Amino acid sequence: MEHNTPSQIQLGFAITGSFCTYSKILGVLRQMATQNYNIIPIFSENGSQLDTRFHKAGEFVKQVEDITKNKGIFTIPDAEPIGPKGYLDALVIAPCTGNTLAKLCNGITDSTVLMAAKAHLRNEKPLIISISTNDALGMNFKNLGQLMNTKNVYFVPFGQDNYKKKANSMIAHVEYIPETIDAALKGKQIQPVIRSPFD
Repeated sequence: MEHNTPSQIQLGFAITGSFCTYSKILGVLRQMATQNYNIIPIFSENGSQLDTRFHKAGEFVKQVEDITKNKGIFTIPDAEPIGPKGYLDALVIAPCTGNTLAKLCNGITDSTVLMAAKAHLRNEKPLIISISTNDALGMNFKNLGQLMNTKNVYFVPFGQDNYKKKANSMIAHVEYIPETIDAALKGKQIQPVIRSPFD
């Protein structure tokens, strides 16, 4: 952590590989960087290493670090101290892919983001999930339901993003991330969780 004051909310912001959402995530980070947060970026291995048609990995990582004014966490060993040091008030996973959602639900810790989540949850502090997955209403529906009923886990409101062509796909309304964090820090799930489909 580099740029923080005692009054700021110490926020972990973990990014997984739903690459098509990255532009929106950058917008949210720019907004939140002007508010009362010290944002520590955490990257999945795919998120920090894979070049896609949406972004070059290195350029995206630099943008996030420039916006947050903090160096990112990129490895499992670097994420593990989040637990014993307990320095985060809340942790957001945005976007949270179906792969990460399923592994989180089943206690699998094989990535930097999953280690960060496991370490953070041991401190009984809020974990906020901003889903982006094509199988939220399919194979991942049971995992989604179980995590909705898990202590200290909260969801950014979400809806179907293309119900005509991808009926099982759901994606979070990322503009509600700050409100979801505020509610989660008070032990509350923002409502309603299920919002109208995207146009």
